[in-house]
Amino acid sequence: MTRRNRVDPWGDLHADPARGMFTGNRGCLVDGAGALVRHHRGNLWITCVTRFRDRRVGLARPGRWTPVFFLDDAVALAAGHRPCGECRHAAYLAYREAVAASLGAPVRAGDLNRALAAERLRPGRGLDRARDRRTWRGTDVPDGTVVVTDGPRLVLGDRLLAFSPGGWRDPALRPAGELTVLTPPTSVAALRHGFAPELDQR
Repeated sequence: MTRRNRVDPWGDLHADPARGMFTGNRGCLVDGAGALVRHHRGNLWITCVTRFRDRRVGLARPGRWTPVFFLDDAVALAAGHRPCGECRHAAYLAYREAVAASLGAPVRAGDLNRALAAERLRPGRGLDRARDRRTWRGTDVPDGTVVVTDGPRLVLGDRLLAFSPGGWRDPALRPAGELTVLTPPTSVAALRHGFAPELDQR
């Protein structure tokens, strides 16, 4: 049975057999029987490598963190996750320093967690509410950002690529007009200040 543990750019969970580049943690999502019962627990949302120091993590262990999976960094960032400070230490440092550069001040992991928790979209909120809209001029949106135009699309060079669980598809020309940005502002700032996401290139 395919588990409902695949994350889309909105941060929602789906059952899909496609494999992703990264796993991640947003707390324990299962009940005592191992059934998925919640979207997240807590504000520590991180993105991890799928293998680290021969550690094995059960997919549905009650009382322990529940692995979720991402196509790539662009999806994870859009969903509100950041790189793990342990298994993705270099990526975490690069992300943290890029955010610090955008703010002109040092930041700690807790600062990042709180900022992302305040920014990410909650289940059911969506972009139909004015307060959730974050619009940018199309030419100012950095590569690696996910925007919403006929669904989630990755900004990459002069293209927009449509999200699918198996990869980015159907390239279209990036418009010069305004785009609705799904990626949280903290992560957009990191992308604008040099953080280089690992992207699925299939």
